[in-house]
Amino acid sequence: MISIIKHRNFNKVALILVVALTLQSCFVAKDYERPDLKTETEALYRTENLPKDSLSMADVSWKTLFTDSYLQQYIEEGLQNNMDVRIAIQQMVAAEAYAKQGKAGYLPSLSIGPNYTHQEYSKNSQFGSIFSGGLDTYDITANLSWEADIWGKIRSNKRATQAAYLQSVAGHQAVKTQLISSIANTYFNLLALDAQLEVTKQTIATRESGVETIKALKEAGQVTQVAVDQNIAQYNSAKALQVDIETAIFKTENTLSILLGSVPQNFKRSSLDVQKIEETIKLGVPASLLRNRPDVMAAEYGLIQSFELTNVASSSFYPSLTLTASGGLQSLELADLFSSNSLFANIVGGLTQPLLNKRKLKTQKEVAVAQQEQALLQFKKTLLIAGNEVSNALFSYESEARKFEFRTNEVEALRTAEAHSEELLKNGYANYLDLLTARQSVLSAELNVIESTLQQLVNVVNLYEALGGGWK
Repeated sequence: MISIIKHRNFNKVALILVVALTLQSCFVAKDYERPDLKTETEALYRTENLPKDSLSMADVSWKTLFTDSYLQQYIEEGLQNNMDVRIAIQQMVAAEAYAKQGKAGYLPSLSIGPNYTHQEYSKNSQFGSIFSGGLDTYDITANLSWEADIWGKIRSNKRATQAAYLQSVAGHQAVKTQLISSIANTYFNLLALDAQLEVTKQTIATRESGVETIKALKEAGQVTQVAVDQNIAQYNSAKALQVDIETAIFKTENTLSILLGSVPQNFKRSSLDVQKIEETIKLGVPASLLRNRPDVMAAEYGLIQSFELTNVASSSFYPSLTLTASGGLQSLELADLFSSNSLFANIVGGLTQPLLNKRKLKTQKEVAVAQQEQALLQFKKTLLIAGNEVSNALFSYESEARKFEFRTNEVEALRTAEAHSEELLKNGYANYLDLLTARQSVLSAELNVIESTLQQLVNVVNLYEALGGGWK
């Protein structure tokens, strides 16, 4: 008789499992599809020569783009030790833990443990008249619970946690891209300051010699003391500029130290005139930003997460099928706990349909839909910003290349003017003010040429970052 009952119970449980597994095909959860971004990507780059080739300089490794051995060493060090990169890695670790938890959503919950219960009954109650002095119960119980994923809620939650993890991965990649760009720009800025310092020192030496020359001309009666004083003032102005540049170098080295995650120090480096970035400027089609820009990828993963959470909120309106079971050993006497007669078991399967819950489910659905729309708008905004950054970096690069030629011609013309003014002054055919003006203009022009050289390098780095290069 007992075996017949057990067989019937097994058949019922098997029937419930079959129904649960059959209903799992009835998903209400939708599959994510990337939104139509044709409008956003058609004219994303503001340039007269829209790229038709999918190849992008973002696919080039930073080790290939930057050939300076010192810079390569510092980038490698920064990727290992930078605090922002290390923080992003820990964010990835946390997101990965949630993703693993999401994958485990299909598994049942199982707990087991011993229990002791003592009950004191009222003497006037039904059991109090039987069990005088209270009742002790000992048991070792295992509890199992499993929910069938009928409507795709568990699957959608799993996908949401996976998207959150991939978003953290893309965030880590974005930090790497920004770090490489920051290290390169800071390094190039140091080289430019070194070059400006060298020009300033040469100017100081020239002006110191000029002071002696103008003093000799005064002794000869060709100029007045005013000319001597103004030459001395110009000399001291250059000395003050040297102090400013040395201060800027000191601060820039400290900035590089932070990027590398190290204590402030002096950094070995090459010179500005040997820096060459010979990689061909290739933008790739605008749609390539969807696979190259980490922040754009992170924004899309954020959209996917919101989409799947909307699926979860939608499936919460439908009934849930849950199977629960418990079993173990139970006895009134501790000595009899491990007897075969102490075995017990029960299983319960049922559908639960939410009806009245103070509008919680409807609110969750409305919030999820609104957050999904926010994520979509954020995705499109991030893509537009990426296109804007590419356009600005490209235009700046082309403009600076044109301007460099004019700056170089300006320096050559001013150097010639300075030499002529000095020669004419020595022979009494020019005013000392012409020489002072020429000298000051030459220094400014030479510093501008260095700045223009720096900006060309910086614009290539900025374009590389804007296209999503560096993290691969």
